[in-house]
Amino acid sequence: MTEPEIIAALRLQAIPNIGDVTAKKLIAHCGSPTAVFEDKLHHLLKIDGIGKLTLKALHDPGHLKEAESEYAFLSNESIKVSYFMEEDYPTYLKHCVDGPILLFQRGSINLGKQKLISVVGTRNVTNYGTSFCEAFIEEIAPMNPIIVSGFAYGVDIAVQRAAMEKGLQTIACLAHGLNQIYPKAHKKYQKRMEENGGFMTEFWSTSNPDRENFLRRNRIIAGMSEATIVVESAEKGGSLVTADLANGYNREVFAVPGRSTDKLSRGCNDLIKGQKAHMLTSAADLIYLLGWDLEEKKEGEAVQKQLFIELDATEQSIYSYLQLNGKQLLDTVALECNLPIFKTSSTLLGMEMKGVIRPLPGKLFEAI
Repeated sequence: MTEPEIIAALRLQAIPNIGDVTAKKLIAHCGSPTAVFEDKLHHLLKIDGIGKLTLKALHDPGHLKEAESEYAFLSNESIKVSYFMEEDYPTYLKHCVDGPILLFQRGSINLGKQKLISVVGTRNVTNYGTSFCEAFIEEIAPMNPIIVSGFAYGVDIAVQRAAMEKGLQTIACLAHGLNQIYPKAHKKYQKRMEENGGFMTEFWSTSNPDRENFLRRNRIIAGMSEATIVVESAEKGGSLVTADLANGYNREVFAVPGRSTDKLSRGCNDLIKGQKAHMLTSAADLIYLLGWDLEEKKEGEAVQKQLFIELDATEQSIYSYLQLNGKQLLDTVALECNLPIFKTSSTLLGMEMKGVIRPLPGKLFEAI
């Protein structure tokens, strides 16, 4: 992304009445951030949902100065800028309509094609929660995932510290600019974090760790990963907000169960009881439910061909349709047809058919 385009995108971020959703509408209509400021006002007003109030400050020179100042900071600090339409932007986050148009990174983050897992939880983590984080990371390490969290006290730093111990890449999503570290007590981890991943934020250097920023930050934690894990949580808390966001993005959510009398397990137990999260007792649960063990066999085509040996043409067509149309479809169709469903819809995506599809074709084909 060129300097003028970055400055134009920053300028859009600076305008009070233009959020990420609106900014994306304007960019999609005009073709680029710079084109938004070059287009005629009456053309922009034809965009659905865009009114005069939204565009009132579009050409305010003060916002341009703010954008240029922030760009100077980014350049001087060698901070990487990721634009939502470019390859280095987190793949899963691209599919979130409210994902930020720009992300700022410091460190050695390399998303590549690696698996991303978000782990969140209470700041008042217990020994049980810390022990779970350490055991989970040790078990999941052979899969080489990237561990995403918020770098806060409690579960966040426990899981990110464990990830660094095992040489896994870990990303801290911050609720402030990259000119500071919060909490200050975690400054001692900064160097190791940058060597094993690093820091990511949507916030400018002028932003402080204000309460509302943490809530905005949570959507990035939930949106950039294929699964979110809640380790410990009271009945209310930021980690439950993150879990709700992940469910809203149609991502898998996992929760670590605890005793019914434990205050910091109530949130997790409620997620499981309300069928808003899978119960997670070990890394094996996540690996199985996400189908990672099958992916690691890598020869995906060979696995799929082997499965299709026992399927006729109609069954193959149904199976392929279900794979392409989302993990929730199978459960919905099976329930409507009063048929047995998979232990989890992820099983289908993992290509473990468990003998369920073969008895279904007649009714299933009708339902589709």
